[in-house]
Amino acid sequence: MKTKYLVWGVAGIVVGIGLSGTVWYYQNHQAQVKATEIVTDFTNALSQQKFTELNQYVSTDSLKAEGFTKEELAKKYETIYQGIGVKEAKIKEIETKKQKKGYEVSYELTLTTALGKYTTTYQAMVDADKIQWTPALIFPDMTKDDTVSYQPISATRGQIVDRNQQGLAINDTLDQVGIIPGQLGEQKENAIAQIAALYGLTSEGINQTLAQGWVTDDAFVPLKVTKDAPNENLPGVEIRQTTGRYYPLGEAAAQLIGYTGEVTAEDLEKNPKLEAGQLIGRSGLEQTLDDTLRGQDGGEIVLLDQNQQEKKVLVKKQVTNGKDVTLTLDANAQKIAFEHLGGKKGSSVATLPKTGDLVALVSSPSYDPNKMANGISSAEYNVYAENEAKPFISRFATRYAPGSTFKTITAALGIDAKTLDPDQKIAIPSLKWQKDASWGDYQVTRVQQTDEVNLKDALMYSDNIYFAQQTLKMGEATFREGLNRFIFGETLDLPFEMKAAQISNDEQFNSEILLADTGYGQGQLLISPVEQATMYSVFANEGNLVYPRLLLDAQTKTKNEVISQEAVKIVGSDLRAVVTEPTAFGYRLNALGIDVAAKTGTAEIKQSQDDTSGTENSFLFAYDYGNHNYLTVTMFEDSQGEYTAIKQADELLSYLNQTYQ
Repeated sequence: MKTKYLVWGVAGIVVGIGLSGTVWYYQNHQAQVKATEIVTDFTNALSQQKFTELNQYVSTDSLKAEGFTKEELAKKYETIYQGIGVKEAKIKEIETKKQKKGYEVSYELTLTTALGKYTTTYQAMVDADKIQWTPALIFPDMTKDDTVSYQPISATRGQIVDRNQQGLAINDTLDQVGIIPGQLGEQKENAIAQIAALYGLTSEGINQTLAQGWVTDDAFVPLKVTKDAPNENLPGVEIRQTTGRYYPLGEAAAQLIGYTGEVTAEDLEKNPKLEAGQLIGRSGLEQTLDDTLRGQDGGEIVLLDQNQQEKKVLVKKQVTNGKDVTLTLDANAQKIAFEHLGGKKGSSVATLPKTGDLVALVSSPSYDPNKMANGISSAEYNVYAENEAKPFISRFATRYAPGSTFKTITAALGIDAKTLDPDQKIAIPSLKWQKDASWGDYQVTRVQQTDEVNLKDALMYSDNIYFAQQTLKMGEATFREGLNRFIFGETLDLPFEMKAAQISNDEQFNSEILLADTGYGQGQLLISPVEQATMYSVFANEGNLVYPRLLLDAQTKTKNEVISQEAVKIVGSDLRAVVTEPTAFGYRLNALGIDVAAKTGTAEIKQSQDDTSGTENSFLFAYDYGNHNYLTVTMFEDSQGEYTAIKQADELLSYLNQTYQ
């Protein structure tokens, strides 16, 4: 019996030890799980940037030891995370180990900062269900007296230059005009009125600026950024230098080049890669080529010691400056073309037809891109926005009925179809004509009475009736087949928006009247000045069409044998006669003394044929007849008086002839 009791006693000891071990293991495991959960909750609060929640996971004694309160802990994290632009924090690879006192929880934390990702491994000690916090949990190697410095380096925006390296959109030193309110003197309102008058501002606008809550008597209050601001030592005025975007041609190239502006909250939502304070393109080439021009900002996030000396570079991102863009544009031609439009509604396009280089792309009226980029008042903006002449639109890329300049293409197609005999005299007895009674009241009209007309006469005197008859003779199928060899329906490879040229609203005319009208450049034809210049390039390239290019490093593209060399020779000779014959409509250009061929044109904008209140758009197509080195298309909307295309062409044609021969 004693032996039996002994066996049972030993068994009881064994069972007791086993139960005790199980309980110890369970308790230890639970503590380990708890330690892991605490660190996970801590880092989750970090990832959500809920900094005020951090203190519930942190030991109060550890904070005191580091000289922090709970409020200061939250503020420390908030200041650092916001300062370096932390957008996201992710934790992974958590591992918990038992130590003599508490648990060591290691984890990998990745912070997505304004300069990119920072990834490292942290060790957090957990004891009594609290993290024993130290500054090393912000960044390893960080102590309580260390600080974090964010040192951004902005990328330099690429510049836009013309074919001769003249600046079109440049980074320049500008004048920032401002006021020190306390220095305005006793006659404050009088001083403000003088400042407003000198710098093109309003007294009301200046007073509104000065009324902002942050303004003090000693503060510098910016009013305007401009180039070469006048300095007349007015009381309170201070001019400081700053850097900014500047557009040397101003209004002359505004629609094409565009302007920049600072990134907005809406921009950041659309493109998370952008950063607050960056400049981005807002319109024109500045916007279209923004990715090329903008580059990528860089910088460093650095851990500094108590003496503000570099202790460790945490994140480093190399800055990548934007690339310069060289255009085919000629800044001098652009200015001349803009000036000859005289602020009227119109456009001028000049090309080098052998290469397709666009040397002038002008739209009028215009706006000042420097104001748009560097600060424009509501009143100034409203002047532009409410202008019925629409200064923001790019008329060089806007489609119009091309009018009589299009007769050149109809003539070439008729010659190639062998339905038009250029030497044949056709009797046209009156100024009005219709095919037959099926046309009802509709009649084609012309402006000059010529009893017998051949192709040369029809081009010299812009005879609508002749071209209407020739188009009907050619027939829709042949006419459309010829037109489709051009660029109708094609989107041109250019860095600005422009709808494709169209022949008609539908695939068929379904009307002899519409067919006839199209033959002399009316009907439903819609072609922008850029597209017109492209189509007319066939006359400078032996029948081959050369596509336009605006970027100087772009390849020249061609479409061969759009019309025959015979058609080019015949039509070209007649267009030269438009200039040299004293009675021809283009004879005015002969006084320039240059070897140019041309076609004038008008396009009527009417609600009906009886409409007497309609307007006329004036066109001129001209090119270097002898060497084919330049070509222009000029257009005026609602042309009147001196402002017709042919009357305003002299200076531009003379410049092109002198520069590109």
